Amino acid sequence: MQNDTIQNDLMTHYNKRFKTLDKRISTSFESSGLNVDELSLENMNSVATTLINIETLSLQDDLQELFRRKEEIEREIEKKSEALQETKYEIFNTLETEMSESKDALLKLHKVKLQSIDLYDILSEMVESAIITALEKDSDGDITESTIEVIKEITYESIKEGSLNTIRVRKILSTILIAAIDVAEATPNRADQILNSTLKGMRTGLVKSISRFKGRLEFMPVEAKHILIDDYDTIMEDLNQTDTLFSQVVATQAGQSSQSIRKILIDLNTAMSYDLEELVQISKETAEIMKSRFSTFAKTAVRKADIAMRSPKAQEAKRMGRQALGVARVALGSAIKTAKDAIDKK
Repeated sequence: MQNDTIQNDLMTHYNKRFKTLDKRISTSFESSGLNVDELSLENMNSVATTLINIETLSLQDDLQELFRRKEEIEREIEKKSEALQETKYEIFNTLETEMSESKDALLKLHKVKLQSIDLYDILSEMVESAIITALEKDSDGDITESTIEVIKEITYESIKEGSLNTIRVRKILSTILIAAIDVAEATPNRADQILNSTLKGMRTGLVKSISRFKGRLEFMPVEAKHILIDDYDTIMEDLNQTDTLFSQVVATQAGQSSQSIRKILIDLNTAMSYDLEELVQISKETAEIMKSRFSTFAKTAVRKADIAMRSPKAQEAKRMGRQALGVARVALGSAIKTAKDAIDKK
């Protein structure tokens, strides 16, 4: 039996005036003289596809309209988000001008700025600017300590307020390392030093972030416990593989780099695999605290705290569980005060 014939017969005799689906299908079979026992596999596919298309036509149209509106909304959200950030930049720039005579006030302002501007769009720029500044200020041929300090602080500030889940941490570490690789590619005679310092700074910043999380566990309010309980298994799993995560990030970026950079990263990763004891230890300790404090904390008991969950305190606690952290928009020059200050101290 020809598929075209089947399709035409079904479309001709399908009557949506019948209220039930089984009645619509059975009458279309009867009216078109369709014998299901004679259908081949290809014919059966044609029957099913035709009926699906007929029944879901309006739903498909609605879905396409929703997709169209979704794209419009997403574009509008992007525009508004950019406008929001630009306004923040203008405010901070104006404040910096107003406070330019006071180093102490500027330092405090930059700390606030680091927590007020969206992260991912400018993280690469921050890292690149920090390393380039270290190279420019180098006077003795060694940027190791200054770069470690700067990358540690950038890593810590990027991770500390958000979720510790693998996807988020991997994205932050990868973004930092990719930026460092770009500078290393452009400065081959200092590549080993740049990448070695970056990896050590990333590791130290990650340790510092987990240590901060560990310290906060003891004093988390009931609203934050609610978040941790909901994400308990994921956080526990992630805490027990932070060293693996770190090594995987390095290995992944090594595989996507030039031959010379790949060799440096592989060698550094191999050497560093024996130097992740502090990261493993702090992660295990944090996991143990999580386990002892929250493993028996019933979800239902937490969720009954409806009044608390609606309080301003709850909204702040929820923020801890979201993948959101602001940092300053850093350009080459005075906007990277935090990084430059760390370098100057060295």
